[in-house]
Amino acid sequence: MRRIVFVIFEGFQPLDLVGPHEVFTHASELTGGGYECRVVAPTSGPVRAHSGLPVHAEHAATDLAPGGIDTLVVAGGFGVDQACDDRVLVDWVAAAAAGARRVTSVCSGAFLLAAAGALGGRRVTTHWKREEQLRRQHPEVTVDCDPIFIQDGRIWTSAGVTAGMDLALALVEGDHGRGVAHAVAQELVMFLRRPGSQSQFSVPLWAARPATDPIRSAVAAVNADPGARHGISDLAARAGLSPRHLQRRFTAELGMPPATYVERVRIEAARRVLAEADEPVDAIARRLGFGTAETLRRAFHRHVGVAPSDYRERFRAMREYA
Repeated sequence: MRRIVFVIFEGFQPLDLVGPHEVFTHASELTGGGYECRVVAPTSGPVRAHSGLPVHAEHAATDLAPGGIDTLVVAGGFGVDQACDDRVLVDWVAAAAAGARRVTSVCSGAFLLAAAGALGGRRVTTHWKREEQLRRQHPEVTVDCDPIFIQDGRIWTSAGVTAGMDLALALVEGDHGRGVAHAVAQELVMFLRRPGSQSQFSVPLWAARPATDPIRSAVAAVNADPGARHGISDLAARAGLSPRHLQRRFTAELGMPPATYVERVRIEAARRVLAEADEPVDAIARRLGFGTAETLRRAFHRHVGVAPSDYRERFRAMREYA
């Protein structure tokens, strides 16, 4: 029986608690009682989430001994900045983190772990909107907000909301194997247990909106057919601009040059094809404009953090287990 202790506070994000809690609870049912989940807060009783949802905390930080914890899970949320000023809570988290086998945070829960001194010298992630704040307030921490979760020794940190479920599934897999983790994901109707190295940025997040019609035309052409010819001259012709003018305006409006944008859109298209079809990698590479399978592999690993074959295998294993 592994004790999982969740830390919440006024203004926490409820899914940071409920998502991982459900993962561990379902895993416990499948394994005949593998986990015992408890919730701690500055005071016991109702704790109001940022959305207004009241959640009952069984234990106050002053009442629950910080020892005997297998996995500490610190939730995030808009109230985390105030929670970091609660000396009693911060000291309890520090003591609990010092003795736990695994220490984890979801979203901005990393701020509370950092305030407790648990992240010094570690590579961590958090929600992409909080990246600069965490880096500024805690220079002793190496912040990388591309992966959805990061393991650095016994410290695990994750990006926003649903990434906490991915992290919890990874912990379950480490404890009980892939079969149990996949069964939990199936029960919770999760389409995929994503690897931690997968980027938390999808097209709507990493791509700014173009501000002018010429650049909108170029962007629309790329999104409509990622595998078509999208060299600088091709895009300039669609936008009605000179190649040099397009390069300058595109970069100014989207924050990246056209070639980078094209590659990232093609990577997103490749991810969809790999997940949904059994088309050979070399055929996908040709169809999506990469040319060769090796070019696709290098670009895919650079952006997603895993090889195309490994990415596909995660979907295939999920389907076969189901």
